[in-house]
Amino acid sequence: MIPFLDLYSVNARYDNAFQERFKDFLEKGWYILGEEVCAFEKEFAAYCGTQYCIGTANGLDAIRMILEGYKILGKLSEGDGVLVASNTYIATILGIRQAGLTPVFVEAHLGTYNFDFEDLNAKITATAKVIMPTHLYGQLTDMDMVNAFAKANNLLVITDSAQSHGAIASNGKRSGNLADASGFSFYPTKNLGALGDGGAVTTNDQELAEVLLKYRNYGFGKRYVSAYEGINSRLDEVQALFLRLKLKDLDTDNQQRRSIARRYLEGIKNTKIQLPVWDGTDNHVFHLFVIRSKNRDHLQEYLTDNGIGTIVHYPIPPYQQEALKAYNYLSFPVSEEIHRTVLSIPLSPVMNEESVDEVIRVLNKY
Repeated sequence: MIPFLDLYSVNARYDNAFQERFKDFLEKGWYILGEEVCAFEKEFAAYCGTQYCIGTANGLDAIRMILEGYKILGKLSEGDGVLVASNTYIATILGIRQAGLTPVFVEAHLGTYNFDFEDLNAKITATAKVIMPTHLYGQLTDMDMVNAFAKANNLLVITDSAQSHGAIASNGKRSGNLADASGFSFYPTKNLGALGDGGAVTTNDQELAEVLLKYRNYGFGKRYVSAYEGINSRLDEVQALFLRLKLKDLDTDNQQRRSIARRYLEGIKNTKIQLPVWDGTDNHVFHLFVIRSKNRDHLQEYLTDNGIGTIVHYPIPPYQQEALKAYNYLSFPVSEEIHRTVLSIPLSPVMNEESVDEVIRVLNKY
């Protein structure tokens, strides 16, 4: 059996180092917002190329907190529109709505799974104040186009970078340093994954960073003195400790992901399967390798029968979810085709050559 993702093997590489560091952590006796979080924030900001990183409890909170922070700063108001991909993960939409803002869904592009820029131009209104691209599956949106569009329409640019840790744009800047602010997730399956939940905001906006450092901790400026009506969303010390160990290998792991992706792209030759579009640059970190098939469910069953694990990312677009009934009337044909046909196949930095060969062999026989 080739599992979709062998998290045990991904993390077992750090077992000895983690246990040593964890012992030191226990002996220090400081378990919330201590040395490990502070050190990780500095290291991840330096990695992304930003001035600031603010650790959060998860990626959803990171998105919500950026929007709440800009509301506190007077740059956003309740009900303002956020231009967002129609095929993003539901957490992006929940973050927008929980911050009291309004998602304005934009059609997806079938090749990149990111914004359809023609539809984006059609969706701009006076109430739209933010553009929020999702770097879905690990591939960067065309941020030159996004930032030009934002400048022309006086929009804030906030990226959902939950799946794109380490991706590099054509200008040499990394994901997390391509917008006014970015939200990351460190959910265990991510390219930089923790042992539980975790997230972060990266930004070069000093005012926003100062607000969020308070907002994530009950709004405290000084201990027990709230400057804002904040929330409790703090990156855990243990997760920060583990993330620091893994951050050092992120670029190497991403290169291994690209190497496997190249083998898939070169080796899978089946007219029943559509492969992802990639220009071969470092703008993609292949958090997921997503194929498409008109007979997706049959293909998934076939792969299961042949010992290959798969997952659908994602079966239902956010605007069709029961939780978001107010948007169920919307229709985005391309987005719906994506959700109906996509299938993620195994790809991780610990996959061996034999497993990659087997996935290719089985897919070519379909």
